[in-house]
Amino acid sequence: MRIHFDNSYAHLGSPLSLPQRPDPVSSPELIRVNEGLAEDLGIDSGWLASEEGVQILSGNALPEGAEPVATAYAGHQFGNFNPQLGDGRAVLLGEVLSTHDRRFDLQLKGSGRTPWSRGGDGRSPLGPVLREYIVSEAMAALGVPTTRALAAVATGETVVRDGLEPGAILTRVASSHLRIGTLQYFAAREDRDSMARIVEHALARHYPDAQNTDLPALALLNRVIEAQAALVARWQMLGFIHGVMNTDNMLLSGETVDYGPCAFMEQFNPDTVFSSIDTQGRYAYSNQPGIAHWNLARLAESLLPLIDDDTDQAVAQATTAIQRFPELFAEAHRAALAEKLGLSDFNEQDQDLANDLFSALAEDKADFTLAFRFLAEDIKPDSEGTGADTLFSPGKHFLEWLPRWKQRQEREDEALVTRQARMLRASPAFIPRNHLIQRAITDAEGGDYTLFHRLVDRLANPSRFDLKDRELAIPAEPQERVLRTFCGT
Repeated sequence: MRIHFDNSYAHLGSPLSLPQRPDPVSSPELIRVNEGLAEDLGIDSGWLASEEGVQILSGNALPEGAEPVATAYAGHQFGNFNPQLGDGRAVLLGEVLSTHDRRFDLQLKGSGRTPWSRGGDGRSPLGPVLREYIVSEAMAALGVPTTRALAAVATGETVVRDGLEPGAILTRVASSHLRIGTLQYFAAREDRDSMARIVEHALARHYPDAQNTDLPALALLNRVIEAQAALVARWQMLGFIHGVMNTDNMLLSGETVDYGPCAFMEQFNPDTVFSSIDTQGRYAYSNQPGIAHWNLARLAESLLPLIDDDTDQAVAQATTAIQRFPELFAEAHRAALAEKLGLSDFNEQDQDLANDLFSALAEDKADFTLAFRFLAEDIKPDSEGTGADTLFSPGKHFLEWLPRWKQRQEREDEALVTRQARMLRASPAFIPRNHLIQRAITDAEGGDYTLFHRLVDRLANPSRFDLKDRELAIPAEPQERVLRTFCGT
């Protein structure tokens, strides 16, 4: 068997990337292969799960056609610029063309040291690999642009973090790994040639309809702004908290990347933070749109030399582009709210209704996911029940708000059954709940992957409720809550 590589980024050469082979591991063991994704990529999943495939997934062997590299990037981390980050524990094996002729990166994460490891060991503990597999695949099923997990492999070796932890490697799939930080790296070095090559490559790969313009850098900026506005609106509507929205973790493609300290909010609180290193709440749930806007401004700054030789003209055009973000985000957010509230349009009064709902949820400390699922079922309660009434008990403020929402529904012309179908799609019954992820990790560290596999399988169809999986849909009990997450680097 072969993986059909077509390595356009590696062919751009230094200084965008450097050749880098993965470091071998002692006794790799397959945890899981994503069969559906493998088939979409034209890779035989049975072969990938074979001994030969596991040797490749663990970095012990290189597949024919691979041209492994580590890529360069910089980034603002918690607001502070680091001019040299790069792939410290990841190797890009190469690019494959899917069965739909789309191009994807295959990257091994946790595959050993690179020139950008900055004193690190280049490895990943098992926990972060399982978390990223579970959450990234759940996000894909929820319709959120995201990197994907093709496979997870245990290395048979230990990694030193807080103590000794089992090691693992994730095979990550992405439309590309080009980041805001990729352009920042070369802007900091005033390397206009490399920046121009990245812009050309990114447009060809992600926004081909915007290639033939007089100002390609400005076209790329506008398209990334649009993609990120839509992405963060989707995060907000799912209660997803990324946890580490540094500029090196924002992809030019508009896909979600880096699932280290991420989590889904249960009790609704706009100030919710999970990441153990976000001590000031910079990346709290309510701050995510503003941080995305700030990060995009850093992208605009990097692109200024390519937008116009006249700095004042470049700043004026970049500023106009950046000022589009708030309304683009608001528009995407309103559209998502309309879906979740069962509305065919969304006006100013509807925004007031939505704001009052969020206030009610905060007052009641209600579960964000199940509250919207309750609405999706309550809009047509005589339909085939899916059990939300057994999962969610409306609080006082929510109950006071509910009649206003029902009164608003009376102005809708669309059939109830159609509205409910849209609401159920937009309001999942199942999300990757933090306590379940942690339990799956703890079990796996002891050699039991049962819950890990069950979560991945269940979350592949998040909108369809099944009573046998009820325990996977309900929030954590107080003693089960996991309030701090860790990135594993």
